Amino acid sequence: MREVTVNEVIKEIFGNDVTILSRTPISGGDINSAYCLTLSEGTRVFMKANDKRNADFFRAEKEGLEAIKKTNAISTPDILGYGVEKNTAFLLLSFVEAKAPSDGVHERFGRNLAKMHACDTGKMAGEKKYGFSNDNYIGAGYQKNTPCDSFIEFFAEYRLRAQFERASAYFDDTEIKIINSFLDRLDKYLIEPEHPSLLHGDLWGGNYIIGPDREAWLIDPAVYVGHAEADIAMTELFGGFGREFYRAYFEEAPQQPGYVDRRDIYNLYHLTNHLNLFGSGYLSSVKGILKRYA
Repeated sequence: MREVTVNEVIKEIFGNDVTILSRTPISGGDINSAYCLTLSEGTRVFMKANDKRNADFFRAEKEGLEAIKKTNAISTPDILGYGVEKNTAFLLLSFVEAKAPSDGVHERFGRNLAKMHACDTGKMAGEKKYGFSNDNYIGAGYQKNTPCDSFIEFFAEYRLRAQFERASAYFDDTEIKIINSFLDRLDKYLIEPEHPSLLHGDLWGGNYIIGPDREAWLIDPAVYVGHAEADIAMTELFGGFGREFYRAYFEEAPQQPGYVDRRDIYNLYHLTNHLNLFGSGYLSSVKGILKRYA
């Protein structure tokens, strides 16, 4: 990531006469610092900042937002620029002013997400079907996206096994054997998708906002190409998105039989990631799912 000041990037985008009038902290994030930059010509810009050592977070976010934007299915903030200024990495995005939702917004959100999931994923995973062109992050956790031709293989190796290897200190030798046996038999539980889908990857209620058009916008992606069911499962993990969202989504993209039986396996990835990031409070949920399937 290039060494450049925030002011220099602002001038590259908006012109040499434009300066930053104010930098106001914004609360809410637990990984990055966030600010609203007010410019001399009236524009507001959203800035994320982190230690220089974590600059790769912003490379990954940029690539994820670009991938979603290419689908033309659902809105995201525009990427304005990024760089490193002294010891601070930063990412500049268009400022998305949150508004009250319009009538029917969750129905349209469901339909738009289904349209995103239906888009051609092209070379997003290189010459293979599943994964992504580069590794990225799920929250603050590293997310491997090694491309595979089988979604089940991808999910077993680069979603679940990768997390369980990091969490190995929470399990005894017998439990680790059970986990490995479960992962080796994952094709007993999961199915290959009808087509590859670009996923947001971390689709809980905090990762969409109602934008200035009063419609749902996606933020903070952890993208990869996989089974669309995994995104839908994540929406249900922490409370759900409402009846209208699911009704509309499944009208556009009918469920494959047995989704409810697979849902907790998809969410085992997120719960184990939370275990690795936040500690033992998530261990009972992880073990409960393993007991049911393994």
